[in-house]
Amino acid sequence: MTKSRRGESFKINLDTLEIMWYPTKGVKEKNLSAEDSMETKARQAYLYDFYGELLNQHQRGIYEDYAFSDLSLGEIAAEEGISRQGVHDLIRRCSKKLEEYEEKLHLVEKFLLIKEKAEEIESIAAKKTEPEMKEIAAISREILEEL
Repeated sequence: MTKSRRGESFKINLDTLEIMWYPTKGVKEKNLSAEDSMETKARQAYLYDFYGELLNQHQRGIYEDYAFSDLSLGEIAAEEGISRQGVHDLIRRCSKKLEEYEEKLHLVEKFLLIKEKAEEIESIAAKKTEPEMKEIAAISREILEEL
């Protein structure tokens, strides 16, 4: 996922949640690759799943239409009776607010770490044939299903 601020942009690696800043002065923005776009969509979905209820109903509706129903800014603007720029600004504010919640609470980061560890436990336990290992695999599978 790529974001920008004056003269700089950053990219978030969703596997490690590492943020990398780099200067953009004199550098043209590139179109997002399919992989970057998928990472962005996945990140949006996680942030919304964890913090979406903290947005008001109007913000949630527009954000859902844009991020999950794949409606264009123009379609949402016509539906809501506001300008395209108004929709764009609202989506940016919602995204920023969701990112700020994550910066403070780190729930998505913790979720992804727990999920990774449970998958690792399940993978290790699946290689063993002892009854205890099967029980560990079953428990880790339950954890993954609940996440």
